[in-house]
Amino acid sequence: MATALETNVLEAQAREAGTKNDARRVRREGKIPAVVYGAGKDSLAISVDPRVVTRILNSETGHNTIFDLTMDGDKTKAMIVDWQYEPIKGNLLHIDLKRIALDKVLTVSVPIFLIGEAAGVKQEGGILEQMLREVEVECLPGDIPSHIDADVSQLTFGKVLRVQDLPHSDKLKFITDENQPVAHVTSVKEEVVAAPEAVAAEAGAPTEPEVIKKGKQETEEEGEAAPEKAEKKEKK
Repeated sequence: MATALETNVLEAQAREAGTKNDARRVRREGKIPAVVYGAGKDSLAISVDPRVVTRILNSETGHNTIFDLTMDGDKTKAMIVDWQYEPIKGNLLHIDLKRIALDKVLTVSVPIFLIGEAAGVKQEGGILEQMLREVEVECLPGDIPSHIDADVSQLTFGKVLRVQDLPHSDKLKFITDENQPVAHVTSVKEEVVAAPEAVAAEAGAPTEPEVIKKGKQETEEEGEAAPEKAEKKEKK
């Protein structure tokens, strides 16, 4: 299983912070604005290459990837903790980075992958439903897993796979409640199809409530307009 400690390198340049015009200028130059903080150092406004950031986010370890952040000859370990996309075109707009000390424990969210074919699906005709897709764990940066595999092959009707059933190790401390449901097998929901006669009868039935409501509104409007018309006649 791959861990989040990989050999990506993200180059950064210092930038002016605090104005939208500066952020637009950075994007026009093909970069995106970012902020890096943590490790007891001051926060810095920087700009980075969105293509490298996208490659990191789309890697096996995703946002949990730890990489080298370089700027002006200095290098530090960092990871992406937040990112924003442009809602229409889907372009990256901004990211937040955190400096990482390899000997300090981190709290991260790790995706859960379901593996195997559930017995309740294979033998009993049910469907597998995953209720929890990420679990929060605490560990050293070098021990962050890319994902956690959950074996559902023994899952039948009436059984629930919980966080406590996920693979545990001495390197990981689970923060998510151990009783939190992860997956279960549920029955297939049958779609009720009305008989042709019922459909035809429903289609031909008058929508009396709507007609009455609409007619009532029109009557009230006409009632309100009537005095105004009367006043106009009297003036003539």
